Amino acid sequence: MTNQLLATASGTLLLTAVLLLWRRSISGAAVLLGVQGVALAGLAVLTAAAEGHVELYVGATLFVLIKGILIPTLLVRTARVVGAGTEATPIVNPTTGMLLAAALTTVAFLVSRPLVAGAGANLDGAVPVGIAVVLIGFLVLATRRQALAQIMGFVMVDNGIGATALLASGGLPIVIELGVLLDVLLVVVILLVLTRRIGAAFATTELHELTELRD
Repeated sequence: MTNQLLATASGTLLLTAVLLLWRRSISGAAVLLGVQGVALAGLAVLTAAAEGHVELYVGATLFVLIKGILIPTLLVRTARVVGAGTEATPIVNPTTGMLLAAALTTVAFLVSRPLVAGAGANLDGAVPVGIAVVLIGFLVLATRRQALAQIMGFVMVDNGIGATALLASGGLPIVIELGVLLDVLLVVVILLVLTRRIGAAFATTELHELTELRD
């Protein structure tokens, strides 16, 4: 049963990362990011059950509230305010993005092989998924021109790091997880406020258009 739940949570984490790379609608991508946050919470619950760390249940609840609900809601509201419906000019097309995601996932499984050798049914056998999410998140940061999409890429990277830490170490102390989570929330809020100001001042949040601005 645990193996099935682990496969479901880690599979959802990776699938949402790939779909976030493909999805161009900001509101649709925000929903996927929320699902990814819930999947991360599922990994925290599985880790708490496997390792006996009761405080991780608190962390799982915070993941759902902040990464599953609050951050996606803020992204959708900001997208409506600045009029960012769909990203019009991504650097790579969806097909190329899917191929790059597949390549990065393969790299993640290859480089993490020493970490999961002999893991068997243990949670650390899913560590490659966390690393793959980190790499795909960086790919989103590098290939998206919409400010809100890049913010989502930043959150994806943090989700991947959080998943890797949970699976590899059996969970960090709740004080550290809470501190990191609040730091991420603060950064996202600051970036969203900045995005709103950019949208109000220049009527666009497409970053490549802002490079042509001069003092």
